[in-house]
Order: sequence, then C-alpha cells, then structure tokens
Amino acid sequence: MAYSIAEIAAALGAEALGAVDMRVDGASEPAAAGPSDLALAMSPAYGPAIAEGRAKAAVIWPDADWQAMGLEAAIIAPRARLAMAGLTQMLDKPLPGHGISPQAHVDPTARIGADVHIGPFTVIGPDADIGAGTWIADHVSIAGGVTVGTGCVLHAGVRLQRHVRLGARVILQPNVAIGGDGFSFVSAAPSNVELARETLGEAALAPPEDPTWHRIHALGGAEIGDDVEIGANSTVDAGTVRPTRVGMGTKIDNLVQVGHNVVVGDHCLLCAQAGVAGSTIVGDRVVVGGKAGIADNLQVGDDVVLGGGTIVLSNVPQGRVMMGYPATRMKTHIDSYKALRRLPRLLQRLSKG
Repeated sequence: MAYSIAEIAAALGAEALGAVDMRVDGASEPAAAGPSDLALAMSPAYGPAIAEGRAKAAVIWPDADWQAMGLEAAIIAPRARLAMAGLTQMLDKPLPGHGISPQAHVDPTARIGADVHIGPFTVIGPDADIGAGTWIADHVSIAGGVTVGTGCVLHAGVRLQRHVRLGARVILQPNVAIGGDGFSFVSAAPSNVELARETLGEAALAPPEDPTWHRIHALGGAEIGDDVEIGANSTVDAGTVRPTRVGMGTKIDNLVQVGHNVVVGDHCLLCAQAGVAGSTIVGDRVVVGGKAGIADNLQVGDDVVLGGGTIVLSNVPQGRVMMGYPATRMKTHIDSYKALRRLPRLLQRLSKG
C-alpha cells in the first residue's frame, strides 16, 4: 500500500517538507532506494548514500539540506529510532490468513474468540481459552487450560504448556516455549554443589553415597503480562508452586532463559542470551544486556542497567549501572579494567629495577 509523505509525517508526528503529496510504498537504505521508496537517512552518516540511490524522498535528520541532496520531499526525524518504530509499523504487511485451518486440531471444549486465525497443524487442548483477534501460526501447541489474551500473535512452533496465561497483545516469535518444567532437582543428602556454595569452596568434596537427583515438579505455570514480546527460541519456565511472572510491556530478545519462580517487572528489556536463574526478582524498567546472567534468589532493583556479559552474584540496588564478572558499578569496573591493562607495563618496570 502506498502512502503520501504527508500521511507518513502525520502518523509519525513529524514535519514534512517539499512535495508532500508524493506517494511511496516502501522503505529502504539510501543507496538501495528506488523512486517509490522512502530512503532512511536519519543521521549525517547516511547523507552521502542518497546520491547512490534513486530516492525522491527521505527521512532525514534535523537541519539537513534535503534539497542539496537532490530530494523532492523530506520528513524530519529528531529521534531516528522512534521514527523507525512508527514507520515500520505503518509499512508492514498484515499477517496472512483468516479463520481456522482444516488441518488444525482444536478440542471441542476450547473457547475460541471472534476473528481468530489458527494455522495448519496447530493443536489446541481442552478448555483452552483463545482471545478475540488472536493470530496463531502453524505448528503451535497450546495445552489444555491455557489462556491466551486478545490480539496476541503466536508465530510458528510456539509451545504453551499447562497453567500458562498470556495477557493481551502478547507477541511470541518462532519456537518460544513457555511453561516447561524448571531445572529443579535435589539430592537426599547435601550435594557437593551445596557444600561448595555454603563453604565458598573450602569443604572437602567426595562422591556421595546416593548421587540420585530427585525431580521437583513444576505446578505453578507462568503468567505473561499485556504487551509483552518474546524472541525466537526463548524460554520461560513454570514456577514450582506459584507462577513465574513477566510484567507488562517487557521485551525479551532471542535465546533468553527465564528460570522457574522468577518475577520480571514491567517494561524491562532482556537482550539475547541473557539468563535469569530461579526465584530471582527483577524490578521494573530493568535492562539486562546480551549474555548477562543473574544468579538465583537475588533481587535486582528498579531502573537497573546491566551491561553486556555482566554476571550478577548479589543483590543490586535500584538505579545502578553494573558491569563485569562479578558485577560492580560501571565506573569501578572500567577503572579496574584500565588498571589491569597497565599491570604488564608496571611489572616490566619493576623487573628492570
């Protein structure tokens, strides 16, 4: 579908300049843009590339000389990524399909709301409740008794186990698994890992008389709040006796693990390959960087930022910015890193006397 420059600018709350009646039907990087594309040149670094393409209109940074770039129309975007959010949403194509595929299996006791799409080879169990306007792709498994809110999007291969409840407008990317049993086992006598933790590695470790790991079953399920998005191949484990919870508006990247009994607050970001171990509480608006990890039974306060690769081994007060392993304040970590880099030179000087 084609939109005029004026329509796009109005949708973004931005300023339109030049031939605002011009219509475009797609977005492109400047060098690859064709005449019907809107080039995305939202910072000066992208300006020279406009001449390499054939775009007549572009989204540009404030104070850019769009006419000197040979453009006929422009949209001013003071906050580039915010403009990207609105523009991509506007230009994205609707999800395909409507209605229930004859190749899907929907239990007769399941409750299916109005305007729900269910793709082929999807299985919906007894007493499941699917909210109105929800779109479910192919090869999705929804266990009996699961609740899916209104306007959700479940992509191919999603697995919702028993005792799972999704809020409204939840988006699950391919192969998300929610409600699987957590990694929870116990031995008859204190295990070596328990002894190591209690004594900080000072205890003498030996083979136990009974090495059997006894399984602790997950009875609590998982609850996912409104407007949550979870990336491909990420997992949220079921709680042991109470639900694991992910708060409203939280966004979880690909390949993220949220352990059993964890509570993740509202409007958090969990980036790729991050992990939150069991029974930890993460506050509101927390950002967990890629490959960061949070140990079990901890509390991370509101508005904390954990840099990429950070490993949290103790509680973090609200508002802290943490880095490193073990996690320390960002400035402390940077100072320590600088000192470590200077150490070889210092040792060399000392050796020379």
